[in-house]
Amino acid sequence: MVVWIVLIVVSAVLFSIALIYNRLIRLRNTTENAWAAIDVQLHRRYDLIPALVKVAQGYAAHEKAAFEDITLARATAISTEGRAQLADSNNSVTECLKKVFAVAESYPDLEASGSFIKVQEELSETEDLLAYARQYYNDVTLEFNNQLQILPFSIFARMFKFEMREYFSYGDSSEPVEVNQKA
Repeated sequence: MVVWIVLIVVSAVLFSIALIYNRLIRLRNTTENAWAAIDVQLHRRYDLIPALVKVAQGYAAHEKAAFEDITLARATAISTEGRAQLADSNNSVTECLKKVFAVAESYPDLEASGSFIKVQEELSETEDLLAYARQYYNDVTLEFNNQLQILPFSIFARMFKFEMREYFSYGDSSEPVEVNQKA
């Protein structure tokens, strides 16, 4: 009889550990999937920059510095590794995009160009998708980090070497990149 009780208790403990471990694995995988969604939108953003520069250069060729800055910022962001560094390099991309759109305001023909408007719309959509992906990533990262800090998950998280995730933020959210067509 005692053997059965011990066997049931040990089985219950092992089952609980397995449930906790599986929960942590699911949360870790969800954060990785959410990060991949950010990465997709960042690459979409990077892919739009050459089109933006090409269209804008046709109208404002002597504004070379702004176009060189955005091209360099894009190249740096593409080659960046690490989430914190990626956030920093995307701050540079955002600032350079603001400069390009400020240049565009000085050229009414550029702002009225169908190609420029199309790139603006695609970039605006990408910025919206990127904001959503960033918010989703930060939400699942919060859930994952919370699980790593509460009992009994924290015990097993340390035992299985789960580590806290960094949140992803970039740019000054009070000053978004202005990409919408003027009315």
